[in-house]
Amino acid sequence: MNFVQSFSLLLSSLLLYTCGSPNPSSPTTSEQPQLASLNTEEVEETATSSSSVVNGLDPYWYQGKAEISTYELEQARYNGLHPGQLTLIFVTEDFLTDRQVKNDYYRNPNTTKVLKLNQLRRFTTGIYDYSVMSSVFTPVERQEFPHSLKVTTSSQDWCGHSFGQLNFEEGRTYNWQYRSYFESEGDRDEQVEANWVEDELLNLVRMGPEALPTGPQYVLPPMEFILLNHLNVEGAQADGILAEYSGEPLPDTEELMVYTLDYRDLGRKLEVVFGAAVPHRIELLRIEEQARGRKLTTTARRKATELLPYWELNQAEDRARRASLGLE
Repeated sequence: MNFVQSFSLLLSSLLLYTCGSPNPSSPTTSEQPQLASLNTEEVEETATSSSSVVNGLDPYWYQGKAEISTYELEQARYNGLHPGQLTLIFVTEDFLTDRQVKNDYYRNPNTTKVLKLNQLRRFTTGIYDYSVMSSVFTPVERQEFPHSLKVTTSSQDWCGHSFGQLNFEEGRTYNWQYRSYFESEGDRDEQVEANWVEDELLNLVRMGPEALPTGPQYVLPPMEFILLNHLNVEGAQADGILAEYSGEPLPDTEELMVYTLDYRDLGRKLEVVFGAAVPHRIELLRIEEQARGRKLTTTARRKATELLPYWELNQAEDRARRASLGLE
């Protein structure tokens, strides 16, 4: 068995411990891949000492941990800018391609590795709060799976909440489920076609600049944008541009790049500033939007980043770890 095969087997074992499997009906010990005597330090040393790509990603992503980054947020909403916090959680895991859920029990052969992003956006508008969360599941084997398999987004505020889900099918079709408390929207189930979805953009950034689409594109805007602006689910024309970053100075001194996605007819432009070198950490997000006759810019600047097995840090004494991430 060569290095890549051995390392891949080890990583599949580690991923079983990500966001632990439900206790009921858990597979028996003989059905689970085992860690044997290997420990986290050995895995990290193996991952960081090799420059080879494993399962479509750099070994940075296979250390048995999630990367958690927090950002200071200024959110455009209701014709003004509001303070808040953005949290990005990236982690690799095994994903069932037929059921489009996490592979918990390893009994189904229809599985592939994905880079998952959980994005949590919290901000206040005057007296009341908003909480918006999205989860994006993007296969790392891009040649076999060129599109993200699933996107879910929920938005909660004091008025109520809305939920949207995309499930990819063969071809260029997404099944779209939409649940809303607004009478004009209600409950809808539709199909939509798009070459790619903006929700997967940050995952593509982390995979490397070569994964980013440039030039004219037909893009499905992000679910958050659709839910908060009460729009129809349909693609739009946009232009993708990748360049060296030459904007405002940022604390990180490494070489930076910027990817811009400019929608021609939506009054929306997204800029993502990220490190040119692996792991392509995201330093700055800017989103320009036209609303109620006024152009406003949502901005998120990175505060802190840590690699943590957060699913193990769920005891009262672990609360102190939030301070190092700048979590309120």
